Amino acid sequence: MKFVDEATIIVEAGKGGHGCLSFRREKYVPKGGPDGGDGGDGGSVYLEADSALNTLIDYRFQRKFKAQGGEPGAGRNCSGSKGEDLVLPVPVGTTVVDMDTHEVLGDLTREGERLKVAQGGFHGLGNTRFKSSVNRAPRQTTKGSEGEARNLRLELKVLADVGLLGMPNAGKSTFIRAVSAARPKVADYPFTTLVPNLGVVSVQAHQSFVIADIPGLIEGAAEGAGLGIRFLKHLVRTRLLLHLVDVAPYDGSSPAGSVRAIASELEKFSETLAGRDRWLVLNKVDMVAEEDRDAHCQAIVDELGWNGPVFRISALSGEGTKPLTQAVMRWIEERAELEAQNPEVAEQERARRAQMDEEARARIEADREARRADRKNDDDDDDDFDDDDYDVEVVYAPE
Repeated sequence: MKFVDEATIIVEAGKGGHGCLSFRREKYVPKGGPDGGDGGDGGSVYLEADSALNTLIDYRFQRKFKAQGGEPGAGRNCSGSKGEDLVLPVPVGTTVVDMDTHEVLGDLTREGERLKVAQGGFHGLGNTRFKSSVNRAPRQTTKGSEGEARNLRLELKVLADVGLLGMPNAGKSTFIRAVSAARPKVADYPFTTLVPNLGVVSVQAHQSFVIADIPGLIEGAAEGAGLGIRFLKHLVRTRLLLHLVDVAPYDGSSPAGSVRAIASELEKFSETLAGRDRWLVLNKVDMVAEEDRDAHCQAIVDELGWNGPVFRISALSGEGTKPLTQAVMRWIEERAELEAQNPEVAEQERARRAQMDEEARARIEADREARRADRKNDDDDDDDFDDDDYDVEVVYAPE
């Protein structure tokens, strides 16, 4: 199934039913009176988090959704039936943004959580409601109100405790395969990972955390190079970043230079995300001779001036992965305990995540605008007549 992490939809709540103008008329009943009933309320539109979904692809094909309207009132004081609410399932981790006001309406992070995104119209009143001692035969009614309509943008961000960061072919997918049951595609060429992958790492009984593997970055990703930076938004919910680096790259590039390049792209995307706790994980140490391994790894750390935690692993053989996952589990538990004991720390974390969301949204929108401008310039250039524009190259493939 194709992974779609953004979609725009139009939702419209149902219209309220009109009130009824009616008078009681029965045989052998000399005195009637008003008996017009009220209309029914229009149905509202809700979004509901569903853990069975992991993509927004359904909302790429159908973009308009409307709830049922309320029925009008009837005589004999019969009220119209209420319109049925419309419930749209979305993946857990979906953020809902009003495209007209840019307001974040809600964040669906728990299974079964519901968010009302469009209020149904209210019912109209029948003429019975206006009966009084001085108005025995009222002819007043009210109409049902229109349902609320909204243009929404759905943004899916995976829910994970730990995020993997690094260049393509740094071994992120191999690492997640080594420590979890996830089986992302791995190969010996860059950009094997094209969509985010999640894995549950079980350290021991009743101790586990979720790790997210996103497509690798390259230098210039913020300007659209490679796969760009749009997948970085999936890291804003994580608590800890593991920066994997290949200590023996096949192209002879500098491992320290790779780390600095990724850090630079991260800062361009979101300064707040770049300030997250980040651990350096030196991967593929089995590719360096054992007698030179310590000196080689220490040279990378010294060149970076790295002061944070450093781990040496081989994701392919599993060497060093267990101590790393145990350290991550301890860090997560300590952080969760600190937030539980100190509400101020928990509030700071919520504010930090909101800031990262805002920065990520602004950066991605700026990237979209730049791409639109480039396409417009290309279209303008195509307006210039050129005979070469009509040349067609035909390549015959062998059968």
